Amino acid sequence: MPRYLGAITLILMLGMVVGRLLLLKKQGIAAMKFGSTDKTDFLIPPFALLYFYLVFAAAFGLPTVSTKQMFHAEITEWLGVASCLAGLSILLLSLISFGRSFRVGIDTTRPDKLVTDGIFAHTRNPIYVAFAFILIGQFLILSSWILLLYVVAGFWLFHRQVLREEEYLRKRYGEEYALYCSRVPRYL
Repeated sequence: MPRYLGAITLILMLGMVVGRLLLLKKQGIAAMKFGSTDKTDFLIPPFALLYFYLVFAAAFGLPTVSTKQMFHAEITEWLGVASCLAGLSILLLSLISFGRSFRVGIDTTRPDKLVTDGIFAHTRNPIYVAFAFILIGQFLILSSWILLLYVVAGFWLFHRQVLREEEYLRKRYGEEYALYCSRVPRYL
């Protein structure tokens, strides 16, 4: 059961993000800015597709690179499910708090207001925190060495993107962003 829940987590995560993108598009907002500031971002989707396949392969018994688990305990699988649910909850709160300001990537052409309320009053990067919870949760469910590599690579990519966004936000919002940074942590 936890393996199925891990796969469903990916569907729900994508559904939330794509749903928000479509809702914003109906409002005349082009929120998909992925790869507009750094073309190397386009190296990410093939690895993301492989990740999705690995999770679904483990859940539904499809052929995969490796079926060897690093550890196996029912309690860790259910802790993984709890981590995935926490990640989905944080993602949902993030999308609600973002409102019309949500973007995938950095929007230098039509930036919106700086969002500092809702879940953003507790963490400056709740979406990346949500994704981290999901990655950790899926690793705990499947305990594959490949997913452990994805956790490490994911954390590195999230941090890299956060640093890019912070640089842009400092330039765009100046003192307002500096004050926000002084009272709200980057992650947790």
